[in-house]
Amino acid sequence: MKKFIGVLGIAILGGAISLGGYKLFVEQPIVIQQEQSSPFQMVNTNYNPLLTNAAENTVDFTVAAENTVHAVVHVKNTAVKTQVNPFIERFYGSGSGTREYKQVGTGSGVIVSPDGYIITNNHVIDGASDLEVTLNNQKKYKAELIGTDAKNDIALVKIDADFDLPYIPFANSDSVKIGEWVLAVGNPYNLTSTVTAGIVSAKGRDLEGNANIESFIQTDAAVNPGNSGGALVNTRGELVGINTAISSKTGSFIGYSFAVPSNIAKKVIDDILEFGKVQEAVLGIEIDRSYDQEGVKIVSVVEDTENAKTNGLKEGDIILMINNVKISKFSELKGQLTAKRPGEFVDVTVNRDGKTVVKRVKLSKTIERYISSVFQWELKDLSKIDKEKRDITSGVKIIRTGKDDSDNSMKDFIIIKINDRVVSNAAETAKLLDQSLQNRYRVVIEMINLKGEKEKYIYR
Repeated sequence: MKKFIGVLGIAILGGAISLGGYKLFVEQPIVIQQEQSSPFQMVNTNYNPLLTNAAENTVDFTVAAENTVHAVVHVKNTAVKTQVNPFIERFYGSGSGTREYKQVGTGSGVIVSPDGYIITNNHVIDGASDLEVTLNNQKKYKAELIGTDAKNDIALVKIDADFDLPYIPFANSDSVKIGEWVLAVGNPYNLTSTVTAGIVSAKGRDLEGNANIESFIQTDAAVNPGNSGGALVNTRGELVGINTAISSKTGSFIGYSFAVPSNIAKKVIDDILEFGKVQEAVLGIEIDRSYDQEGVKIVSVVEDTENAKTNGLKEGDIILMINNVKISKFSELKGQLTAKRPGEFVDVTVNRDGKTVVKRVKLSKTIERYISSVFQWELKDLSKIDKEKRDITSGVKIIRTGKDDSDNSMKDFIIIKINDRVVSNAAETAKLLDQSLQNRYRVVIEMINLKGEKEKYIYR
């Protein structure tokens, strides 16, 4: 037994020695190398393929700026004003306290044809006795006033140059989209050739308290005093609006500016060139201004418009679209009609008792009314028959008064003179009546009564 244990021990010891020698002298170490791709990819922070594409296609304003800056001009308006000192007049006689002085205003204008027609704002040139236009190359020209439209604050002037002028083509302002990039080009603070960028913030914007223009394009492109009459253009360098107003308590830009849409501006100047004045188109309806839902609600159809009986519109209809343009509020309807002429046809989509109805409507002429608000008289130009009947050559007829139902109503009386001044135009007479009573101690009006007798009335 002892012999067996001894042999086993020797065997184990020999095996251990043999294994140790192999490990030490024969076996080579094996290095295992594992190549593994990292689970984290190297990407840009906040990676977004859409944003990357947008960045690669960033809008380039340089082409639009280069194409328009030479077609926007500086407009200088010189007006001769008269100032009267009543104290000096009282002691030294009439005329002694009167002095004349020049008042200079500036703004911008947009060349719209190579032969020198320029659009600007009416308020830029209002009252001007002299107009001067300075091109981007600093050449100066005397400008001729072709026509104005105070209601839409648009004016057209012309210069004569000995070469074709750079000009800006019109775009369809109905196609302008909210969020679209636009450039305002003008001469703020007499800094010529200034370009600012922004986006279209709103369309069909009506400004509270502004009764003249009711369908602005609103933008956040910086516009300041001097920009009035300048261009609002898209990134292709096409005219989408005429910069007109800013909303500010300081008089300088604070984030919002407003432009007359190019469709309205183009229609105004086309009318001025063809007819000498703007041809205003109407649907021939009265609208519910208290209606606060989407669309424009019709209260009544005006019977004395030329197409009232055939326009197919009814009381209670809610106008939703004009042609293919959505109408959400009155200012948008007004903007569409202002850009059109009497006699044109439009497709009017209305909601009638819950059903959508489309009517083809021929636009009517606006009804011109001349009213003296002080006297509460509505006036009308005399017809040839009226003049022959009364054997007179001039005068203005009173067709409606605030006292039509009373015994002393002056309806159908004919005004001949106001303070010895002969009158013959209803529009001018209405203004003269209001101005005379406001500026004078008394007003003497000579009229022909219903019996054909001449009478004088004195108003204090």
